[in-house]
Amino acid sequence: MDKHSIETVFNKYLHPIDEGILIKMAELFELDKYVKKLSVVPFVKLFTYAQLKQISSLTDISFELNKDPQLRKEIGLDSISKSQLSRKLRDISPKIFDALLRHSIQKVRQKYGLRKGNQKLRKLHLIDSSTITLSLKEHPWAPKNRYTSGIKLHTRVVFYDDVTYLDDLIITPARPADITQLDPLLVKVHGTFHVFDRGYFDFKIFEKLCSKGIRFATRIKDNTVIQVVEEVPVPESSSVLREAIVFLGKMRHPLRLIETVDSEGNQIQIIVNDARIPAEEVSAIYRDRWKIELFYKWMKQHMVVKTMYGKSPNAVYNQVYIAMIAFCLTLLLQDDLFYKGTLLVLKKHLAKFALARYLEFKKELFKPPSRTSEGKKSYDYEQEFKEILKDVEEGRFKE
Repeated sequence: MDKHSIETVFNKYLHPIDEGILIKMAELFELDKYVKKLSVVPFVKLFTYAQLKQISSLTDISFELNKDPQLRKEIGLDSISKSQLSRKLRDISPKIFDALLRHSIQKVRQKYGLRKGNQKLRKLHLIDSSTITLSLKEHPWAPKNRYTSGIKLHTRVVFYDDVTYLDDLIITPARPADITQLDPLLVKVHGTFHVFDRGYFDFKIFEKLCSKGIRFATRIKDNTVIQVVEEVPVPESSSVLREAIVFLGKMRHPLRLIETVDSEGNQIQIIVNDARIPAEEVSAIYRDRWKIELFYKWMKQHMVVKTMYGKSPNAVYNQVYIAMIAFCLTLLLQDDLFYKGTLLVLKKHLAKFALARYLEFKKELFKPPSRTSEGKKSYDYEQEFKEILKDVEEGRFKE
């Protein structure tokens, strides 16, 4: 955070978080007014470190800090107990971490979102939700059904230039339907392109998007009333089975209906309100919607969001916000390093060398392979899509 003393990997990792802004936030919400030991700055540092290292319990976080003098110096704490961590996590308002996440997202947008800004077609805003199931006994404030509770992450990510980055997040208890959070997740700028699934199917919203020139693509529901205006000829060589101009329900704006098949050979129907995109491109764009499922999978596997540190709403929400902040920080460092490897490999190196000198970390990260490679292998996107589709259909990403 202190730009004059960036020496360790972890210090460099935290650099995008402006410590002055964080302190002002703490003053605004009076978070440190009666605090003698664990103020907001070391709190953020410690829990970000826990996300980076995937430390899954408050007991282990406390142990890690208390046994390591270098970590204590890095964080700015002499010692800490599990109960102190628990109280702070419970008492601190999630508003500060919501604001800090949006500050981090803005920095990511500046890094990734402004590149080739005139090429809007392939800059996709993907909207979806994912549920994290919790114990009903420990989290009765967020009932999901008679047996479990949970929280729902309503998310917008941007997929652009082969990079997926978080663009907005709303956390709610599990029960509210996805459609209730669609409006605040939409980017209401002419020309933007949204892709979402059938959980956000709403004629009134579609009408508003059409009238404002905001593009979208989604699948239709099986019982949707369709009025065909015109059948559009499709080349025999095309992967598209059918294209038509249609009206849905009582909508006033016409839409394009495109029928194609997914990777399993199942026929799907996609509607889109952009008249210029080739039908095969629409099919490819809808397939890119699965990038948001990859994002959820990555977060649940490589950050601490499935095992909760605390039981209160504040504790749960704060943990998820800090996990998302850590994801943004990892993306920002990847860009600073011009690192072309995967985000997971970078995170593993960060976890291993967190308290090492930054120059040593860079040397290790970019060290040539010790044995000769067999050559660059092409990435099997079709296989990736099949695996993600199977996982989603079996419900493994929604829980």
